[in-house]
Amino acid sequence: MTRPLLYTYRRCPYAMRARMALLIADIAFDAHEVSLRDKPAELLALSPKGTVPVLRQASGDVLDQSWDIMRWALAPLPSASWWAPAQTRDNLDWLALNDGVFKHHLDRYKYPERFPGADRDSHRAQALESFLRPLAGRLDKSRFLGGDIPCATDIALFPFVRQYAAVEPAWFAQQLPPALQSWLSGWLSSPVFLHCMHRLPDRMTIEFPRYAGNSDPA
Repeated sequence: MTRPLLYTYRRCPYAMRARMALLIADIAFDAHEVSLRDKPAELLALSPKGTVPVLRQASGDVLDQSWDIMRWALAPLPSASWWAPAQTRDNLDWLALNDGVFKHHLDRYKYPERFPGADRDSHRAQALESFLRPLAGRLDKSRFLGGDIPCATDIALFPFVRQYAAVEPAWFAQQLPPALQSWLSGWLSSPVFLHCMHRLPDRMTIEFPRYAGNSDPA
């Protein structure tokens, strides 16, 4: 049987979401590590927007939004723990805030040279106050956005928080309370994240190594 094919890029946070979801769901899939400077014609034929992740299912159907790939992988699981909590109004609002306001400021903080006139320090501060401090307050109430156990929203937000933290790690460590720091460090050291970051050969399609481990960060 033909395996699903995921067009991915190792460092892309949207692609990290997709890979983690597929691994958690124990779905065997092929992966193609895309060179952003030389996108394959096959990818552009499937999704003209040309961004990753893009999943070609065994049926030939195409999903080219990370949240849709996560839904496809996680919603059918026998346990509703990964998907159902992610559908609460609160968690959908967190997803929208992450993919909207936070991503806007994150890009201009991390890559100010790409945005003429961007004030890097201002965007750093706005990302912190509009998203990260409220998220820290939310995580003070429960260990995960799913409550006592993680849900899809945790793995949807984590790669972006990781990007922000990595720009100035020492500064970041001084800004936010232990709940968010613990949430982030738990995901950074989680087996499923470490596995999803397996390095693939560029511009080759191979079967992504199977994962059989604990997806809950300790």
